Amino acid sequence: MALFLRTVAASLAAGFLSLTIAVAAPPAMPPVDQANGSDAYSMDDFARVRKYDAHVHANTRDDAFLEQARADGFELLSINVDYPAFPSVALQHEAAVALAKQDPARFHWATTFTMKGFGTAGWTERVDAGLAQDVAQGARAVKVWKNVGMVEKDADGKLIMLDNPGLAAVAEQVRALGVPLIAHQGEPYNCWLPLDQMTTDNDREYFQHHPEYHMYLHPEMPGYEDLMGARDRFVAAHPQLRVVGAHLASLEYDVDRIAAFLDRFPNASVDLAARMSQVQYQSVRDREKVRNFFIRYQDRLLYGTDLTYGPDAEPEDFKREAHAVWSADWRYLATGQSQRVDVLHVDVPGLALPRAVIDKIYYANAVREFVPAKPGS
Repeated sequence: MALFLRTVAASLAAGFLSLTIAVAAPPAMPPVDQANGSDAYSMDDFARVRKYDAHVHANTRDDAFLEQARADGFELLSINVDYPAFPSVALQHEAAVALAKQDPARFHWATTFTMKGFGTAGWTERVDAGLAQDVAQGARAVKVWKNVGMVEKDADGKLIMLDNPGLAAVAEQVRALGVPLIAHQGEPYNCWLPLDQMTTDNDREYFQHHPEYHMYLHPEMPGYEDLMGARDRFVAAHPQLRVVGAHLASLEYDVDRIAAFLDRFPNASVDLAARMSQVQYQSVRDREKVRNFFIRYQDRLLYGTDLTYGPDAEPEDFKREAHAVWSADWRYLATGQSQRVDVLHVDVPGLALPRAVIDKIYYANAVREFVPAKPGS
């Protein structure tokens, strides 16, 4: 079964919503009496504070995405991905290179590779050479997608998991090139739950209308823990490889589990892309727990949205959507203001994270993680 879970349109409709670096021990939790954000930013600070959306997809040369990023004070990391609903990897590459040339200080990109020919003679060498060429051209990271583990099969018809030995050489190449691997394995935990147990309306509605992608109905496919286990074995096998767990490393449903992942793998970080409502679901129930998670792991979290601008998008509509997503996320993370989150049917109070924490999550961590590779790497 070809398993491409979630179209970009579905993600948008949901409202959205590395060099080895020594990681210091997490800072101590702040006293509870600091939890209400006297040191927090306001909505008035939004446009002026430097920000970095570390997970977007700019799949066209049109510069509307860049225009809105300039207006709202963002740098962008556009991630190429081997996703059949997107333009081809080659066209994504062309768009990324063109936009990076147009505004190299604001637009950055990550490359990817395809699994076509995996296991055949010369596949590893072709992939390694392509990645080296892309990094030399300016790619800041390499993306591996969830088709590894959920779609691609070997010559015997078995699904290829991330810890397959045939991918070890590619992991080593990424490490040697001095860039991180952005790893998206699995799906939201809701995908393996019955509809009535899912935590957000966007997941519930999507899987209700696409039962072929609802893993709860497909026990023949790998389970959630199977996919997380393969990912963790891969990360453990490559301790010097910097790994960015996309979408909160697919552990979005439980900040304690994300914390355990980060504690276990000191060279890993995670981005927040397209999982904000899952974090908000938890903070409505225990705001201080979630707030303290962000403070404790302030050096390991990267702001991202999964905003996607494709060739068929209407530029002005997209710019309005991007601004709305960015503004809503800022309101939640940076201020103490409440806002209605429709997919949860509740008003969600903001976390009012300290300014120093916001500055890391929204900018400094991505700048550190996605540094240009050094010549000769």
